[in-house]
Amino acid sequence: MNARPSPGPARPTGPVTLLVLDADPLPRLGRLTGRVRIEHADASTLAERLPYADALLVWDFASHAVRRAWPGEGPRPRWVHVAAAGVDHVMCPELTASDTVVTNARGIFDRPMAEYVAALVLAMAKDLPRTWDLQRNHTWRHRESQRVAGTRACVVGSGPIGRAIVRTLKALDVTTALVGRTPRTGIHGPGELDRLMARADWVVSAAPLTAETRGMFDARRFGMMQPSARFINVGRGQLVVEEALTEALSKRWIAGAALDVVQGEPLGPDSPLWEVPGLILSPHMSGDTVGWRDELGKQFVELYERWAAGRPLPNVVDKKRGYVPGH
Repeated sequence: MNARPSPGPARPTGPVTLLVLDADPLPRLGRLTGRVRIEHADASTLAERLPYADALLVWDFASHAVRRAWPGEGPRPRWVHVAAAGVDHVMCPELTASDTVVTNARGIFDRPMAEYVAALVLAMAKDLPRTWDLQRNHTWRHRESQRVAGTRACVVGSGPIGRAIVRTLKALDVTTALVGRTPRTGIHGPGELDRLMARADWVVSAAPLTAETRGMFDARRFGMMQPSARFINVGRGQLVVEEALTEALSKRWIAGAALDVVQGEPLGPDSPLWEVPGLILSPHMSGDTVGWRDELGKQFVELYERWAAGRPLPNVVDKKRGYVPGH
């Protein structure tokens, strides 16, 4: 919870009802047990239970149920916490326009996702996927691999995840450029993205999904990358025009790519993405290390204690922008 504290919802009075949009396994809420009336809902029951909740914990971070249920009639929770970094799947015009405060799990996934990106960089530079394929075929074939030190990376998304990626890549002696929504010291603005992508060996997407970022990695941008460059997306699947990436890889406009997120999750067995040459796919797991759910539960309990005491909440999302501002 590194974000700057912002004013939260009014301090609750009387017994508090916490509604949890469930996922398996259920969250461990520790010291809240017995102190708070905790109720549970799924996609089929969320709409009918929202009017009776003071706070909503969106534990099922992949669900779009909040977006569908929120526009209904009756009161709405004063506080919504999303147990994920991205909040695009819960936002709707009615929630954006309301007085409800939305917070996210900022701070939990930064370092794990940075480590994952570094692992992908090393795996692609050292040709590890082909090594494993050759081993399975009992083939001994000597090759040369790429040196990572001295290469260039363009990291898109200047939040804590993007900044953690930059720090980790710098430890590998990769020259990095960070691109954010607003240019400032150490961060390039969107107007410099094309120039930086054109000279990068690694283009890493860690941006939030907004109206401005949707489909930002399209045929034009893949076409300006170097033939030796590789693309990595750990942000949101909708940032990438998948048909354009498929074409870029199939025609060898770029050397490779890795997607930890895709537009339609889970990815179906018949998706053409499985067969795209030079593409590494992983099932939205870059930030999920052992014990990550317990960390999310602990973070929520700490936020709840602040809310119950009437103290300012960190990790408050700017609902119009779709992310926590200020960094």
